[in-house]
Amino acid sequence: MPIKIAMIGAGSIGFTRRLMQDILCVPELTDTEFALTDISKANLDMVSTLCKRDIKANKLPAKVIATTNRRRAIEGADYVLCMIRQGGLEAFQTDIDIPLKYGIDQCVGDTICAGGIMYAQRGIPALLGFCKDIREVAKPGALFLNYANPMAMNTWACNEYGGVQTVGLCHGVQGAHRQITSCIERWAKKNGMLTENETLDRHDVDVIAAGLNHQTWFLRVEWNGIDFIPKLLELFEEHPSYSVDEKVRIDVLRRFGYYSTESNGHLSEYLPWYRKRRSEIRKWISMNSWINGETGGYLRVCKEGRNWFETDFPNWLKEDPPPITAEGRSAEHGSYIIEALETGRVYRGHFNIPNQGHITNIPEGCIVEIPGYVDRNGLNMPVVGDLPMACAATCSVSARVQEMGVEAAVHGDVTLLKQAMLHDPLIGAVCNPEEIWQMTDEMLVAQRKWLPQYAYAIPDARKRLRDQEKKGTRVKLRETWKGAARKKTRTLTELARNKASARANASAADKGKMTGK
Repeated sequence: MPIKIAMIGAGSIGFTRRLMQDILCVPELTDTEFALTDISKANLDMVSTLCKRDIKANKLPAKVIATTNRRRAIEGADYVLCMIRQGGLEAFQTDIDIPLKYGIDQCVGDTICAGGIMYAQRGIPALLGFCKDIREVAKPGALFLNYANPMAMNTWACNEYGGVQTVGLCHGVQGAHRQITSCIERWAKKNGMLTENETLDRHDVDVIAAGLNHQTWFLRVEWNGIDFIPKLLELFEEHPSYSVDEKVRIDVLRRFGYYSTESNGHLSEYLPWYRKRRSEIRKWISMNSWINGETGGYLRVCKEGRNWFETDFPNWLKEDPPPITAEGRSAEHGSYIIEALETGRVYRGHFNIPNQGHITNIPEGCIVEIPGYVDRNGLNMPVVGDLPMACAATCSVSARVQEMGVEAAVHGDVTLLKQAMLHDPLIGAVCNPEEIWQMTDEMLVAQRKWLPQYAYAIPDARKRLRDQEKKGTRVKLRETWKGAARKKTRTLTELARNKASARANASAADKGKMTGK
């Protein structure tokens, strides 16, 4: 029987179309039924039209249904994929702009820090609703594959409170693995172990990475029998582009001894050291790409991508649909996991699952990102053991912030939400407690329509803000500060000057271009 895959948040052009094409590359899955659902009928219609054209042009037996009725989409599903952005770009804007007034400069703002913590408050209630539908109408044992950030907090809530086996999927490990491979390739050519015409694929380099999502560490890197962990700092410092674009990651590598999976911009906002002083932020980032540290960079490219797609959509329909081939398959884990479970072919990747003794020196129960194997018998996740002490210390702080964020989101606990903000590394490095309390109230009020669990508390938050204004006790804000490294969102006219680039951004599942085969 054909399998059914429900995709929630399917109005996301990049992820939906890319994942569908990846799945249809597998010969045994060409008759899959895709049930696409989204709260935006307009976005859903555009994406489903493209997906149906792709299937028809490739003469595949797969089927696509599109519905705004989520339960209908999930009913009878073998797998459910989630790629929502709860609150959309409107809420995302406040995740970046309100913290800026308090001196908190974020590049992405979707994992921890102020933006990530509030993103969890919006997303977790929605995901728990998805879990309820999966329990009630999906096939028994249906697997929930979550791509939605904040990855760790969302996946934690679904496993702890949703009653559904949920696996979090991210492409950070693949992207960093590709960077390490590039460094080793340069070293091997320099030392006569490869010719100038030879190249390395990331699959040629054996790695083990473990930690938390976006804070995972390469504990083993081997090629040709050589241990490259002691050599990585030198190789990255000598690399012509990484030495410029990855200054935070290289500095952490210098001080910790291990390379982090996450991009320069992302990593800089999870730590207390690199974005806390306005005058120093530029020292640590690069403006060659938004992902290297641009203030609000991810928000900007997402806005530009969405605006371009909605405007350029008629032209997409005029293009020939792309061929769906194994050669064009992306590095995203989702299709490989489904293939392994359905066919028995073994797949090895790095997945986000609850820590049940897998990493022994960070909190039990938190969501860890570790190597695992998938086959017809399910996911098999080996024990990693201890992380190096500095890596474990950094991850443990983040895990405790995530834990408070999850509990606050599930129970609508304002005090716990503020305590999560208080203990976040970058927020704590920039703000004092009263600033954090006021900022959280402001974000609650601004995002109230996406926070049903805080309905009882938001009037009090609004009153506190009014009373502070009347008494003159509001903390001093940086109302005019736009960040240390912010770029203006380009207009459609400006984007049209490079239509190929605009279209590539609009269609990209990975807007940081961090993945590779």
